[in-house]
Amino acid sequence: MDNIFEIKDKTGRVIYLSKERWKHILKHPKMNEQLEEIQKTLKNPLKLIDYGLEKDIKYYYRYYKDRKSKARYLRVIVKYLNGKGYVVTAYFINKIK
Repeated sequence: MDNIFEIKDKTGRVIYLSKERWKHILKHPKMNEQLEEIQKTLKNPLKLIDYGLEKDIKYYYRYYKDRKSKARYLRVIVKYLNGKGYVVTAYFINKIK
């Protein structure tokens, strides 16, 4: 299996993170030690938003107040195909959009 993890999100849907997507996420600053935070964000998001242009994409957000950076919201973008979700990318931003 080429997945780093497979978990159920807050709504009970299965989401997985592939090795290929994890390599992509690692290109974002300060993401190398955030695997557990990505999982926490999916399991218990502060906010879950539909991406307006494509109904199969959801944005999961969680706030991390102890970060030194102003970018304290972890955004995890998930795309759903055939009832299963996969992490497209994840990175920190300074406000929920």
